[in-house]
Amino acid sequence: MSEKKKGKGSRVIRFLKWPVSIVGLVLLFAWTGGAFHAKTAAGKLDVEIGKPLPENAGTYTVKLEPVAAKVDVVGTVASEESVHLSARISAYVSSISASAGQSDKKRQVLIDLDSREMREKLAAANIQHKQSRTEYNRTLSLYKQKAATEQSLTAAESMYNAAQSQVAEIKVMLTYTQIKSPINGTVTDRQVEKGDLANPGQMLLSVYDPLNMRMEVPVPIRLIDKLSLGQSVDIRLDRPSRPFKGRVSEIVSAVDPLSRTQEIKVHIDNEKGDILPGTFGRIWVFEDPHPAVLVPSSAITLSGQLEMVHLVQDNRVVRRMVKSGPSFGKMIEILSGLSQGDVILIFPLKEDS
Repeated sequence: MSEKKKGKGSRVIRFLKWPVSIVGLVLLFAWTGGAFHAKTAAGKLDVEIGKPLPENAGTYTVKLEPVAAKVDVVGTVASEESVHLSARISAYVSSISASAGQSDKKRQVLIDLDSREMREKLAAANIQHKQSRTEYNRTLSLYKQKAATEQSLTAAESMYNAAQSQVAEIKVMLTYTQIKSPINGTVTDRQVEKGDLANPGQMLLSVYDPLNMRMEVPVPIRLIDKLSLGQSVDIRLDRPSRPFKGRVSEIVSAVDPLSRTQEIKVHIDNEKGDILPGTFGRIWVFEDPHPAVLVPSSAITLSGQLEMVHLVQDNRVVRRMVKSGPSFGKMIEILSGLSQGDVILIFPLKEDS
């Protein structure tokens, strides 16, 4: 065979490769898609999904029920009666009889300031007062005998009154050397030690009344109308971890422009006196009622981080993913996944198919 014929034959073979390859691919896709297999007619599937419904299984028919959404709002505990004690004179701390956490009684001396300088001033003022009184009495006697003028009597009387006022003023200032508790309470935030110099206006320690506590709660303005003065509310604190009852005692008539909240103050019944200022807590506010899908909380099971219920369909039990919302006693709201009329198991099956 000549070279010319061989070249012509190879070109024909290369030309036929592409159509043959395309036809092969089409046949392969048709085979994998089941084109060459017998198909099952609609409704003739032998495999059933789910599990058979057990006998005497407890079921619940989903229905819409009106509920009032319960919104939790967080706040911080503070004392209704809290006092910051500060110095009114400049003096060194000579003794301290109070420490943080210690209980004290009203008028109990908590801090003594050095009073030696003040007592020396009082002694000098008493001497001046005694001298001025003697001079006044002498001038008065002379005035009655018409041996002294009215002007000299007025001057002696003024000196006597000034000395008397000075003694009274120093006596008052001497009381400033003793820092007393103005209330029955608990000491907190002590900021001085013995030997420190206390200056006027400097805070030395704080005292709060542990029996009269309150929660200060910034409430979103959309919920503020759901609260009223004197209204009873439920409170839950981080510590102590037990429920409390509270009463709305104040609604601040100003809105925070940054958080769009309005502060309310809730009095807490704290007979044990074990609530500490600064404790984190929350209250609950109920919104207007709305129709909701409620199911028993026992019907929900967790699969990893997914919430599931066991749905009953044609006497078979299948799993369905749901999203839950707030709880209402033994019932819990389902936000998505179920509709009115659905039937679910009250207690899910232990083994899933």
